[in-house]
Amino acid sequence: MLRNHLFKPRWSRLFVVIFIFGFILIGASRAQVQQTPAQQPSKSCLWSVRSASNTIYLLGSLHLLKVDDYPLSAAIEKAYSSSQKVVFETDLSAMSDASIQAQMLTMGLYPEGQSLSQNLSGGTLDRLQTKMTEMGMPIQQFERFKPWLIALTLATFELQRLGYSPQMGIDMHFYNRAKADGKELDFLEPIEYQMELLGNMDDADQDSFLTQTLEELNVVSEMSVDMITYWKSGDAENLYELLNKSFEKHPIISDRLLLKRNMEWVSHIDVFTKETQNVLVIVGAGHLVGPESVVDLLKQKGYTVKQM
Repeated sequence: MLRNHLFKPRWSRLFVVIFIFGFILIGASRAQVQQTPAQQPSKSCLWSVRSASNTIYLLGSLHLLKVDDYPLSAAIEKAYSSSQKVVFETDLSAMSDASIQAQMLTMGLYPEGQSLSQNLSGGTLDRLQTKMTEMGMPIQQFERFKPWLIALTLATFELQRLGYSPQMGIDMHFYNRAKADGKELDFLEPIEYQMELLGNMDDADQDSFLTQTLEELNVVSEMSVDMITYWKSGDAENLYELLNKSFEKHPIISDRLLLKRNMEWVSHIDVFTKETQNVLVIVGAGHLVGPESVVDLLKQKGYTVKQM
């Protein structure tokens, strides 16, 4: 039987997973195997923005990958090598801080006297019960969990069951490398803000977020394979179609997790273009493809953005 204490260390470290498009693909790999030219794709999920004084590289991240998804393309490796500063969505090391973990637990659990079944709509509760039975997870042990935390827990377990690991994700891979290489680190958002994106959703939005998660869990195995294929080949059009299918029925969630943050991040990139050093910005791949993405918004502002 699963017990609550099994989840605490896992979900607290995996919080960033959900910020690509709800949850699908969040000591990194230091794979040294070299690809031959024949293996190199013509494009990557990487873009460059040239200013008068430097180059900004935008790398779309998959937050969970497998060890055999490495090594990365030559274009990505070159962008990293030529950048003196690496920018992430948030400080990944902050998630191991005890005070942050305590805050996340506080935001993710109902207070005494309240329960999940009291706050979910009947339809969502029925779907959740069915899915948790399929996964062998007794719903009674999650009665204090809020819907967003249930969604994160289910997604994490399913992706790990399929062999994906956050330790192999692009974010963690380059975070560890940049620290070891002595590169300057910067962050677009404080970890507290990322926690609030989910923790402060109202009941209706949390219900919608969990519903979206349950829908995606039914096709996560197929979707994850397609996503990695599109990501490796830099197929931005198909990647956008795949990533945004999950948001079509949930525009409020899309606005909260993607669009508003894209606009804020473009303001940060504006500042980076005034620097003299090259900068590699690593954010979830869903933020860089399609209309109103970071790439699209930069083009609207007059920047020349080139996919590499």
